Amino acid sequence: MATYLQLDLDGVEPESGAPAADRLVSGAPSFRTWSLDEADGGLYAGIWEATPGKWRIVYDEWEYFNILSGYSVVTADDGETLHLRAGDRMILKPGFKGTWEVVETTRKDYVIRL
Repeated sequence: MATYLQLDLDGVEPESGAPAADRLVSGAPSFRTWSLDEADGGLYAGIWEATPGKWRIVYDEWEYFNILSGYSVVTADDGETLHLRAGDRMILKPGFKGTWEVVETTRKDYVIRL
C-alpha cells in the first residue's frame, strides 16, 4: 500500500447535492463534489463546487481547503466574517458553527479528517 495519496480526479464523476432543507437560509444552492475514495480510515479529499445561496454549517471534523475560484463568505456564530476568494486557504476545526454563503459560484479542493 502506498504511503501517499495522489489527488487524481481524472475519470471521477461528480456527485450532486444541496444543503439539507433544515439548514438552508436563502437561495437554492446546488453542490457538485468530485470525491476520492476514503484514503485511510476517515480521511477524505476531492473538489467541491457550489452555486449561490446560504446555509448553516456545523463541523464535527477537521477540514483544510483551498479556494480555487469564486467568492464565498463564511460567518461564525460569534459574528466573525471570513471573505474567501481564489488562493485563500484555511482549516475549519471541529465545533465550528455558522453560515456559508456562496456569492459567486465557488470551487475548492479539500481534505477532511474525521
